[in-house]
Amino acid sequence: MRWKGRRESNQVDDQRASGGSFGGGGASPLALMAIFSRLGVKGTIVVVILGLIVWKVFGINPLTMLGGQTATQQVSQPYQESPEDAQTRQMVSVILADTEDVWQQIFSSSGKQYQKPTLVLFRNGVQSGCGAAQSAMGPFYCPADQKVYIDLSFFQQMRQQMGISGDQQNSAENPNSNQAGDFAEAYVIAHEVGHHVQNLLGISSEVQQARQQASESKGNALSVRQELQADCFAGVWANRNQQRTQFLQPGDVQEAMDAAHKIGDDYLQKQASGHVVPDSFTHGTSEQRTRWFNTGLKTGDINQCDTFNVQQL
Repeated sequence: MRWKGRRESNQVDDQRASGGSFGGGGASPLALMAIFSRLGVKGTIVVVILGLIVWKVFGINPLTMLGGQTATQQVSQPYQESPEDAQTRQMVSVILADTEDVWQQIFSSSGKQYQKPTLVLFRNGVQSGCGAAQSAMGPFYCPADQKVYIDLSFFQQMRQQMGISGDQQNSAENPNSNQAGDFAEAYVIAHEVGHHVQNLLGISSEVQQARQQASESKGNALSVRQELQADCFAGVWANRNQQRTQFLQPGDVQEAMDAAHKIGDDYLQKQASGHVVPDSFTHGTSEQRTRWFNTGLKTGDINQCDTFNVQQL
């Protein structure tokens, strides 16, 4: 993926030096019981499965996903950015700037003003407008403060432990390229920015209201449609950005497809337990995620991303 030499966004808030320390000593046993009671049986199964995935794939104690304390507390060390981290930070900033330019153009064409999100870089944990969060949760978007949160170590783990493919030789020989898997990382950023677009268009609030009135299974189905639309929006961005910058290189699209495949609900559940529970899906199957991303990539048309009014996802 070609990204060097382009504009970097000024909307990046680098909080990595804080070391991820924030108030609170973790959830109490009663608080954890309350969480599980609200989730219900199926919701609890999903959390347990995700916890196993986090433990198996990333080696992170799943209790941190629920705010629990571990037996040993890590002491935050002064942050020193490695050359690899510095390059990833620059790449992330360029990709965020690319999303700003693309979505501003799309919004302007329909008479709207695009409001840029802030991208927060953090280590270990962070306090967001949606509450305390930790790296085990992965990248996420918080509609309350209109910010995308990413621990850059997620990308390293994604490359090393999730087996994201890439053209290693191309990266080594072309100085305008980043390491293998960089477009998969760009896809992750574009997906989270896709949630920001949904927020600006009022889609997120409509889904949230509908989920509050729906059963657990129907609420999960709405979540799947929302996530698949964000995948499609990521594809739209890639299409429009290719027209602007010619940033894609051989193998890049396959990187994103591999990433989308490996974060499908069915793939993750099979990896964790050997079977799937479709009613518990919240993001869509591997096939659905790759197909909707490809829909946006091929068309570049936001109108083709209406996952809420199609019968067959």
